Amino acid sequence: MGDAEMETPVTTGCSQDQFFNPILTMGYQVAAILVLSHAFQLGLKSIPGPIAQILAGFVLGPSVISNIESVKKFFFQAFATDYYETMAMYARIIIMFLIGLEFDVAYLIRNLRRAHVIAFGGCIMCTIFAFAITTFIYEETTAEGSHFLMGCMIAVVLSNSGSPLVIRLAAQLRFATTDVGRLAISSSLIADLYAVCVMLIVSRNKKEKSKHWVSDGVLSLTIIVAVAIINIYLAKFMNRRNRNKKYLSSIEVCIILVNIFGAAMAIESIGYSSIYACFIIGSLFPRGGKTIRTLLIKLTYTIHNFVFPIYFGYAGFKADLSVVYKHVWRVGIIFLVILLSVGGKITGTLAACHSVKTPLSEGVLLAFLLNLKCHVDLVTLTVGQQNGMVTSQTFYTLMICSVVISSIISGPLIAYLVKRESDTLGYKHVALEAQDPDGELRILACVHNPRPVATMVGLIATSRGADNVPITPYLMHLIELPKKTKTKKKMMHSQKENEEFSDEDDYGGNEVVEINEAVDDFTADTGVMIHQVKILAPFTSMHEDVCEFAEEVRASIIILPFHKHQRIDGVLEKGKAGIRTTNQKVLRHARCTVAILVDRGLTAGSLQGSGSDSLQHVVTLFFGGTDDREALGFSERMGSHHHINLTVIRFLPRVPPKDPNVEVNVAQKDESVLMAISDNERENEIDNSVMTDFYNKYVTSGRVGYVEKRVNDGTDTASALRDISDMYSMFIVGKGGRGHTTITTGISDWEECPELGTVADFLASSEFDIGGSVLVIQQHIPRNDEEEDVDIDEDR
Repeated sequence: MGDAEMETPVTTGCSQDQFFNPILTMGYQVAAILVLSHAFQLGLKSIPGPIAQILAGFVLGPSVISNIESVKKFFFQAFATDYYETMAMYARIIIMFLIGLEFDVAYLIRNLRRAHVIAFGGCIMCTIFAFAITTFIYEETTAEGSHFLMGCMIAVVLSNSGSPLVIRLAAQLRFATTDVGRLAISSSLIADLYAVCVMLIVSRNKKEKSKHWVSDGVLSLTIIVAVAIINIYLAKFMNRRNRNKKYLSSIEVCIILVNIFGAAMAIESIGYSSIYACFIIGSLFPRGGKTIRTLLIKLTYTIHNFVFPIYFGYAGFKADLSVVYKHVWRVGIIFLVILLSVGGKITGTLAACHSVKTPLSEGVLLAFLLNLKCHVDLVTLTVGQQNGMVTSQTFYTLMICSVVISSIISGPLIAYLVKRESDTLGYKHVALEAQDPDGELRILACVHNPRPVATMVGLIATSRGADNVPITPYLMHLIELPKKTKTKKKMMHSQKENEEFSDEDDYGGNEVVEINEAVDDFTADTGVMIHQVKILAPFTSMHEDVCEFAEEVRASIIILPFHKHQRIDGVLEKGKAGIRTTNQKVLRHARCTVAILVDRGLTAGSLQGSGSDSLQHVVTLFFGGTDDREALGFSERMGSHHHINLTVIRFLPRVPPKDPNVEVNVAQKDESVLMAISDNERENEIDNSVMTDFYNKYVTSGRVGYVEKRVNDGTDTASALRDISDMYSMFIVGKGGRGHTTITTGISDWEECPELGTVADFLASSEFDIGGSVLVIQQHIPRNDEEEDVDIDEDR
């Protein structure tokens, strides 16, 4: 009997649940989800990464593997659900905050009408379908409670667009920077807002909550505003405190995150969802400075590689098809919900796209993108279940299964549509001369060291033109990777999002601090945030990274630094030979306009940004041809800047050329000669047409100065250039593409740098005493096939 008394407390007072270790159990789940998702990606190449993670959670969950009793006991221990829901909430907070940090608010403002019409088109149609089937589902699931609240929950399930899933899928399929991708992301966030508003009806329906919903809403809004203001002062303080450092410390990052999590938890405790609150706090976070740079670096890597797989995997893990195994007829409810979700999105989105004049092919892709779920819908179902609004476990289970399966089906369809529309979504360069000067400019500036950064950022500021013109600038820090560590190239390249794991002292060193300071000053003066990227590669392959990134961000122009830099005495000194090789290869292989900046900032002063009151005098030299027209197109933007006084000088032959037929023997008039004559005449006609339009638009209004200079040959041209050498702070000229012209022939005794072209090589030569920088522009000419890796000549 004594033994029995000793054994009783052990068997009855200490159950298996008391030894439940949520961290250990979740660790096993996360590991299994990561392994399975990678296996699905390798085995099923048509499935994008985020969808593979949802599928991995679905397979690991009670629908498949966890349907086995022993596995189910391990993964679904008592109290486990509470831990998983809490971790999912923390994941949503940090995910939405990061989305807010990265989101292009300016794009949403410019395209607000298109985005909200497309989002609400699908949401309204889905809501109509939801209430139409509410009675049927209510009866089939033998539910009890409010028909209206069930209709609201079904409306959220059908209309919600999971913005985190849309963003990750667009990024992985590499169309996030296209107009379709950005429109899809903006529309998904608006659809999320719609779903959150409907979710509030469900979460605030209880009498004790509904009485104070206005006061609670005002309190939640006050918390958001207060945190946004605190973040402004906190970011300024930390930027000043770490002025001579590369990044913030981990403790300082934790302080900011504690502030965010505290606000989110306060809003949750009031009874409102913190999903959109965290997004708003992130989007209002101060741009520029070390604070946001550090947050982006630290959060992006962690969230993309760990939080997202767990979050998406947990969404799939929640689906439980075991209730369907016993009652096969319930498959019809799941099929009906998925069908109405897809049908509502397609019908509503296509109607909305028609009203905003969006092409049909893009409308179909947008519809399937906006049909991705696993975000607000899961939260709404959880809230409804916890509040007991509808007492039917079958209803909640079927809705969750519908959400997960709908996303799994939509993923491969989206990948197929993106592949099919590769011609539309792929990189298509539009020459600057053909662009609207008031349209968005996407510019990629490259530097090897801090020396040309001041001029580069000044050039970015002035190339924007008017202050209301949208611009998306990128600054790429190119760092040579030593040959002995060549095997590290791939690892270092993949850490553009996470430079904290790279050896900063060996790669970049203190140059990073100087570059960051120049960028921060630019952002403070102009309010424009420059996206910074670091590339580590040997010079032999560095051009591949530059060209690939330019295509990824849809850059209109790449600006490269000249391989020579100016000393204090004004002499241009040669830098590393690899820099010149990289420039030559980028000129050869880039699929967009490329410019080379010969920086003479030490003698002339760099171009000033919006924060300066000085007026900079810039001249564009026009000789004719494709590259000069591209230079003129770039100059159109600069001429609209209020700190730029632009002058265009057109060089023309003093005596008009004679009829080419007079100088060509009839016997020599083969087809190639006639074609060359015809091409030159056509180019001259295009030059005259472009210059006439430019004159009527800018010169007659007094916004741009215009001068014509008549010269006989290259010697006269060189003399004319020397006369204006000290009048301008920057010379803009096309590289070549002029064909045979006498006005540039013999301008110099020899060409030292053929990659600059005849005129720019003369301007950058030691025999030409010039006070301003030189910007040499080459227009991209599409080719049917890749040309061989040979030296570039001027006429291309």
